Amino acid sequence: MSDCIFCKIVAGEIPSRKVYEDEDILAFHDINPVAPVHFLIIPKKHIPTLADAAPEDIPVLGKMMQMAGTLAKQAGCNDGFRTVINTGRVGCQEVYHLHIHILGGDKPLGMMLPR
Repeated sequence: MSDCIFCKIVAGEIPSRKVYEDEDILAFHDINPVAPVHFLIIPKKHIPTLADAAPEDIPVLGKMMQMAGTLAKQAGCNDGFRTVINTGRVGCQEVYHLHIHILGGDKPLGMMLPR
C-alpha cells in the first residue's frame, strides 16, 4: 500500500532500527517508546487491522506471536513483557498496518500502553 508508513519501512524507503527480519515479518524499535524495551512486529504483507486478518494469514499471525517471545527474551525481557495490538479507531490504532507492540523492561509496566 503506497501511503502506509509501515509498508514503506518494509520496502526500505523509510529507515528503521531493525530487531529482526525474515521473508514474512519485520520487527523494529518504536520511534516513541513508552517502556525501556519497546519494539513492533509487523507482517510484511499489508493487513490493515487484526479484524482484517483472513484465514490465509494464520501462518504469519502465528509466526508473529511465536517471535514475540523469542525477540522479547533476546531483548532481555526474561521476567515478562506485555504485548499490545491496537485494533481500529476504538482500539486507538494509529497506523493501519497490523502490528504488535512488545513492551518490557526491568520494572512492572503498570498501565503504560502505547497509543
